[in-house]
Formats: sequence, C-alpha cells, structure tokens
Amino acid sequence: MASKSVIKAAAAQLKPVLNDSLATTEKICDMIRASASQGADIIVFPETCVPNYPYFSFILPPVLQGPAHLDLYNEAVVIPGPITALVASTAKECGIVVVLGVNERDYGTLYNTQLVFDTDGQIVLKRRKITPTYHERMIWGQGDGSGLKAVDTTIARIGVLACWEHYNPLARYTLMADHEEIHCSQFPGSLVGPIFADQMEVTMRHHALESGCFVINATGWLDDDQIQSITPDDKLQKALRGGCNTMIISPEGKHLATPLTEGEGILYADLDMKLIDKRKRMMDSVGHYSRPELLSVVVNKTAYRHVEVVDKSIAIKESIDQL
Repeated sequence: MASKSVIKAAAAQLKPVLNDSLATTEKICDMIRASASQGADIIVFPETCVPNYPYFSFILPPVLQGPAHLDLYNEAVVIPGPITALVASTAKECGIVVVLGVNERDYGTLYNTQLVFDTDGQIVLKRRKITPTYHERMIWGQGDGSGLKAVDTTIARIGVLACWEHYNPLARYTLMADHEEIHCSQFPGSLVGPIFADQMEVTMRHHALESGCFVINATGWLDDDQIQSITPDDKLQKALRGGCNTMIISPEGKHLATPLTEGEGILYADLDMKLIDKRKRMMDSVGHYSRPELLSVVVNKTAYRHVEVVDKSIAIKESIDQL
C-alpha cells in the first residue's frame, strides 16, 4: 500500500548523449537531483535511455547495422556495475524511487531492461522486455516471465512495462492482478512520427482506467543534430521525429499535467492515492468486476536457465545420511 496519501511524480523526457553511457547517466543523475529538489518521490526515465535507444535499427537494413550494433555492445550496461552503482547512490542521496530503462549486456546478448531503484538505492526489480518489437529483434534477446510482477517500494507498489508490451493485454493483466498502484511505462520517443504519440495517448489512458492505477510515462527525445548523426537521408530522418508523449495519468484516465511532446524536460504531478479506491469501487478488473472461473491468465514466471546441473552424488549422500 502507498505510504503517503499524495505522492509527487516526475516523468523525464530525456535527450541522451548518443553512444555514451557515462555521459547519459550523469545527465540522468542531474535530473534525479533536480526532481528531488522539487519534492518528487519518484522519477521515470525513457526506454533503454542508457546509452540510448537503438534508433539505427529502425532505419538501417540488417546488413548495415553491424558497426552501430557493436558500438551499442561496448556501451551497454552490466548489472550490477558502475552505471547502476552511480544511479543507486544518487537515488539513495535524494531518497527517491528511480525507474530506468537500459541496454543491458549479459555476456554475448543485449536486453531491453527495466530497473526500479528504491529510495535506499537498492534494485528491487530487474526485468527484461519479453518480446522485442519488429526491428528490435535484431538487437535484443527475449526476456522471461520472472520479472513480470509488481514490487513494493518505500512509496507504493509499482509495475513496469516497455513500449509495445502494452499491446500484450495478458502482460498488462498480470501486473493488474499483482495490484500495481503506479504503473511506469517507457517508450523510445523520436520514432515513427506523430501517430506514435497519438497511439501512446490512447494506450496509457486506457491502462490507467482498466488497472485503476496511476500511469507515469516517459519518452526520449532527439534534436536535429542527433537525428542527422544517425542518418543523413532526409526521408529516413522523418522516421526519427515525433512520437514523444511524456505524461502522467490518473486512475480516471485524466492527464494530471500537460504532456511533453517536444524538447527535453521533466513533467510533475501530484498523485492523490485516494483516486485508486474511487475508481476500483466502481470497476475492479481483478476483483469484483472479474470472472476468474470463466477467464483467467496462466503466467510462467520461471527464470530462464540454459543449464540444469544434476549432481547425483549429492542425492546419494543425502539418501545415505537418512538411513
């Protein structure tokens, strides 16, 4: 349950420092401190914003992606490691919950990973996007269901999903059934065009209504120089503009602040936690408005394991000890 009747939320629309994890993380820490100075209890950052979303994968054919993909490998985040330590220490210093998207490197594979840092700097959730979207499948591996859950933090119970995972209704329902109070969503921003921002609007407001929770959504943003550095082709540059919609939504589906659709900045709003009960009294989709005997979800939350070690000698010794 939420620890405060009103929680101040912040959503960061971040311009990353392309291909530089440390520089981007330093910007993130500056924004954490800035939001904390404004009294924020939680701040959400965009999808894989460390070092940056792999925008190249949306506009380049696979045969040309090699150099950029290898650059991403070199800048990807090892967890735990120096990058997560820097964010953790800043979260602890400021006493704020931080939700961060990173490109995670686990030996030879990259993952789209979401991290939740509690106010003491501890990572209370690490999860990987279960199905990378379309072009992203050339870049990231698939996550498992072990992180598909809501977690308790000092301020409230939090659930997270990335981008088009919100078009997987069963994934969303899993978090709803785990009684998330604040849903934190992350999108890349500066992608596809205005229609992406319009679709995001519908998706986030619908989830807030259906889940009866608050939604904090953060998107990235690229300036013209960054877009030109990714591709000199004017036509392809159009695919890297628009699609930004950083917003904070109430359980009633209402905007709590004017969304950020251009530029870098931080959006703030007060979350009146009583609105959750107000919504769920009328419509609780995982309670009195559900019919689990008719409709239910099966979730495999087993963590992937590539090798299962069976040591028969241990089993034999235990059998002997029991004699």
